[in-house]
Amino acid sequence: QLQLVESGGGLVQPGGSLTLSCGAPGFLLEDYVIGWFRQVPGKEREGISCVSRSGDSTNYGDSMMGRATITRSNGQNKVYLAINRLKPEDTAVYYCAALTPAYGSIYKCLSPDAMEFWGKGTLVTVSS
Repeated sequence: QLQLVESGGGLVQPGGSLTLSCGAPGFLLEDYVIGWFRQVPGKEREGISCVSRSGDSTNYGDSMMGRATITRSNGQNKVYLAINRLKPEDTAVYYCAALTPAYGSIYKCLSPDAMEFWGKGTLVTVSS
């Protein structure tokens, strides 16, 4: 079963930037549509962005539109999420997730319920 591993979280000052990485040691990420999600305790998990297998198609949710950029390197077997202008309310656990591609997957991959495999998450804390 696909196992995803997130990295790159930590403490960031308001207004700062960071890049999260999603990897899958022993598996090929290029076989999957990959999404990034976040969850604040007590709130529902929300979709930030997702990317097609080739990287040619992306989809973004409203929560971080204009501040987050998703990219993938199939050669490095990684998917990245770069976030800038971070705000304290961006503090959350950030997850990557995978979906076996099918017709219309790029339109479904912002929904947590559509995703098949999940990492354990990486905590991002935005604070001065």
